[in-house]
Amino acid sequence: MVKIIGVRFKEGGKVYYFDPCELTVNKGDKVVVDTAHGIECGECTIPNGTVEEEKIVAPLKKAIRVATAQDEKKYAEKLKKQETAIKVCEEKIIKHGLDMKLVEAECAFDGSKIIFYFTSDGRVDFRELVKDLAGHFRTRIELRQIGVRDEAKMIGGLGICGREFCCKKYLSDFQPVSIKMAKEQGLSLNPTKISGTCGRLMCCLKHEQDAYEHLNHITPRIGSYVKTPSGNGIVRDVALLKGIIKVQLDKEPDSAPVTFKREEVRLVRSKNEPNDKIIDNEEVVE
Repeated sequence: MVKIIGVRFKEGGKVYYFDPCELTVNKGDKVVVDTAHGIECGECTIPNGTVEEEKIVAPLKKAIRVATAQDEKKYAEKLKKQETAIKVCEEKIIKHGLDMKLVEAECAFDGSKIIFYFTSDGRVDFRELVKDLAGHFRTRIELRQIGVRDEAKMIGGLGICGREFCCKKYLSDFQPVSIKMAKEQGLSLNPTKISGTCGRLMCCLKHEQDAYEHLNHITPRIGSYVKTPSGNGIVRDVALLKGIIKVQLDKEPDSAPVTFKREEVRLVRSKNEPNDKIIDNEEVVE
């Protein structure tokens, strides 16, 4: 096991492990650490603890100190500088007539560089813009083109559920999302219904998928032949989350389907399987 603390540098950002050395750091404390990009200040999200050695990337960078009052002041100045940098960069983008949308500016804690994040439909020749910005701020300038999902994560907003974007609130990494997930969750395949504000498939499709896969595994599909306390029949409708199954009983073919709880129904033959298929040692009689 390896001693670590977890530090996040922006809201909703990835949590990185650092060697706490001899420091005692509490959750929520600001801490100054040595990163691959220089000295940075972030918020501790995981206090002193241990993790398995396989879960870290060795060697661990070290925590330097818990942030002092001077560090806190320097961090606040960094945030103000970022706001100024955005305004200046937007003005210079217009000046150079570039087809790009500025999303965010990020200043290094030690003032060694400023990174500007932008989106664009194609490639952008921003060499003159970089020279102009470097002359204005007297520091190293980097411009990075990002995708629409990263843009939504940086800007934030409210989803169709009325809550803050998952990617902004707590998702540290984007996970692959596929249309197959929407099908398995019984959602409309209308793009406007399953796409987020960024225009891509909603992230929540991914982190609800495990629950739906489990429920699909233990629930007979529509069209399956099942045994119920009232007799055998065919599944006509399923409410996965509620665990409700509607079955058209063989003995009442002209009546409305009868509703049962998932626990009351046992699968006899899956949909599309041969009529003489035997499941659970019970022969299906047509």
